[in-house]
Amino acid sequence: MPHKLKIAAIQMDATPAPTPERLSRAECLLEEAVTAGAELVVLPEIFNLGYHYHDDNFRYAEPINGQTPTWMRRMAEKHKIHIAGTFLLRDGDEVYNTALLIAPDGRTWRYDKNYPWGWERAYFRDSETITIADTDLGNFGMMICWDYAHPELWHRYAGQVDAIIIMSCPPAVDKMRLAFPSKQMKMGGTYYNGADMPFGSDMDLQAAWMRVPVINTTGSGLFSSHVPRPFMSLLGGSLTQPRLLGNFLQAKHVKVEADYYQQTKIVNAHGYVVSRVDHAGDQLTLGEIELADQTPRPIGPQPKLPYTRLAYFFSDVSLPWLMLPVYRWGYRRAIGRQMAPVDRSTRFWQSVVLGAFSLGWFMGRFVKRKGNQ
Repeated sequence: MPHKLKIAAIQMDATPAPTPERLSRAECLLEEAVTAGAELVVLPEIFNLGYHYHDDNFRYAEPINGQTPTWMRRMAEKHKIHIAGTFLLRDGDEVYNTALLIAPDGRTWRYDKNYPWGWERAYFRDSETITIADTDLGNFGMMICWDYAHPELWHRYAGQVDAIIIMSCPPAVDKMRLAFPSKQMKMGGTYYNGADMPFGSDMDLQAAWMRVPVINTTGSGLFSSHVPRPFMSLLGGSLTQPRLLGNFLQAKHVKVEADYYQQTKIVNAHGYVVSRVDHAGDQLTLGEIELADQTPRPIGPQPKLPYTRLAYFFSDVSLPWLMLPVYRWGYRRAIGRQMAPVDRSTRFWQSVVLGAFSLGWFMGRFVKRKGNQ
């Protein structure tokens, strides 16, 4: 028989604050959810820190028995609920943006963000695995923020889960501003394929295609942050927006600013929003969803996601590639030289780039010499 499940999706102001303060705020919201009868409570991405691009992040990565996961386990046991949220996990010599889903009895399921967005790659690495949490409530798939924009992840979960949990904290990238000391500029660029579809609306279509409910949480407030490798970031952005070059000398002082997408919501298996947060700040929304007695299978072709090739190139390729040295040397300074070793694929592409550069240099010299003869 299908069964109903009461869920709380929590939105938190993403302005950075000390972890004890943010955990205390999260606990107040969690207790409100428990009082209302929630069986599953979902917190936003990096709920324990807030969201910004800063060297402080290198010091805040926690081990699996650190302050944040310990708090999550205590809350799950104390209130007899399932709880989900993400934090920066230090796992061996790497750091991940890790989501934990924890049951009242302490069983824990882990998912690592597959697709760090742009500058995020300066603070944690990517992953390639999915997680299907076989809980007493049902089978849950997990994603973190920008992961949801990748159709293959939805496809990998399709037919295997009863619901999807997405923990997010995305600044409104398509409306992001560059704040220089003397002026502000819209970042520009085309993020959507001509569709007036705000962040998160397309996940409703994916929910209907998979025939499973989706729970999504986001941050709130005003995002304002300097960026790592500002000169290289501005130079990279000028490839598609040449006007940025006129501000190159001010790159060190530039900030990126934006509001957050307000998409903390609970979506049913038909793609309709059951409940959502309508105001900024620390809030929660409660909703009841129905889980099928048998794992649903998708209907028809998978809906296309509306993002442009330029959006994927900017978010998944160019900016993350520029951030690799920041990630490596940041954690080595903060923790030790064993951190963030150069993996085999990175060595391969470094060799390819070096080889191509060397070949081009020698060919140029050869052509020049032939031309002088």
